[in-house]
Amino acid sequence: MKAPATTANMTDGAVPATAIPLPHHAIMAPSQGESRSERIQHGKALRKTVPRSAHARWEPPADRPDPISVLQACEPLRQPDLLPIRYGRMMESPFAFLRGSSAVMACDLASTPTTDLLVQACGDAHLANFGIFATPERQLVFDLNDFDETLRGHWEWDIKRLVASLVVAGRTNGLSRAVCDESVLRAVATYRGRLAQYATMDYLALWYTQVNTQDVLAMVSGFAHKVAQRHVRKAQRRNHLHAFARLTEVVDGNVQLANDPPLLMHVSDTIMGDHIEELLTGYLASLREDRRDLLRRYTLVDFARKVVGVGSVGTRCYVMLLTGKDQGDPLFLQMKEANASVVETYGEGRKTVHANHGQRVVRGQQMTQAASDIFLGWGRMGVEHYYVRQLRDMKGSVDSSTLTPDGFVTYATLCAWALARAHARSGDVVALNSYLGKRDTFDHALVAFANAYADQTERDHAALVAAVKSGRIEATPL
Repeated sequence: MKAPATTANMTDGAVPATAIPLPHHAIMAPSQGESRSERIQHGKALRKTVPRSAHARWEPPADRPDPISVLQACEPLRQPDLLPIRYGRMMESPFAFLRGSSAVMACDLASTPTTDLLVQACGDAHLANFGIFATPERQLVFDLNDFDETLRGHWEWDIKRLVASLVVAGRTNGLSRAVCDESVLRAVATYRGRLAQYATMDYLALWYTQVNTQDVLAMVSGFAHKVAQRHVRKAQRRNHLHAFARLTEVVDGNVQLANDPPLLMHVSDTIMGDHIEELLTGYLASLREDRRDLLRRYTLVDFARKVVGVGSVGTRCYVMLLTGKDQGDPLFLQMKEANASVVETYGEGRKTVHANHGQRVVRGQQMTQAASDIFLGWGRMGVEHYYVRQLRDMKGSVDSSTLTPDGFVTYATLCAWALARAHARSGDVVALNSYLGKRDTFDHALVAFANAYADQTERDHAALVAAVKSGRIEATPL
């Protein structure tokens, strides 16, 4: 390695390296250009303008929109024949309603207190949007796994959606008030504790942190440990070969996706038919060169529409089946439509910097996840925006209804850990940690908020059930 240039060995006209200032203003967010002590003081000062206890409040504003109208406002962006399935799934329980109503909660959160500390928000951080998946190195990690609503925004929105989902899911599962409250207290305490840990770390060390399955297994013992091990083994089996066996059939000697209407079916779609080449061209261009070359070895042999999740039902979503060296070498890619984030729709001044909402989803996922799918990319079909990823890549999730009370509380802390890591990577973790502090003031405030918002969700769910009974909404349980 060469020694730094000095005035003794430099050529005429050269400038010493030590004399070139690093342009902080050009590459850093303003808070990152401040000293650590200044950021700590900023976080503490925010307690005066937005007291931590103020986060306890939830009362619907007098001008709160009708939640059914908020849901219906999203309908023009969805395929009409799938809307009854969407509402049918949301009717199943208050928790199912919460999962499908990110727009309703974003609208409500817009009226709640927030600081000026921003992160790459998930935008839909309920407890069912966390899970296990494989890194490119084939290690299993636990992390956020849904980014349809991601955008730079308020950290408070994510943690409040998580704790509200804990109480709503806990009530739906028949857990006691004490267990629900404990899940929130433990989750928020974990969130604060992990932020405090991350606030002391170097930026690179923080960037490389993961919540891996060894961490998960270390958190539980006895029967719960065996259950966690089963979830890990199940995730390991859920790969492209597993999908091949479940999702395909052979017709006249050729492999194709098997129709399972209305959840997986071949449909006549002029938009897809006319623009798929445009989508694939843009998608390939969004990938790294090595991954683009790998993908070019595969041949697209079939595609079909797939119904996924609860909140996503109705948006265009397709599965593409590709084959490599032969029909027994499959690759499944999922193309999912991306529309404006609810954080942008309801967050004052929150705007995406990306021209394509698929790119917004991809960049937000890469910013917050410990590791992302190697085939994660984006493209467009006409005026519609899409992101693309593998359909199954050792992905696994936890059905909270199967957890014991202790298991539910443990799972809550695991989700909070992953959320804290995501926020620490993308925000000013020093100022945020300073704002939250060491006391449990914020923890108890969110217990009050979560219970009040769970009451609100139950009322909104009842409103949906009434709307279906009156004929205002058509729903098909499925």
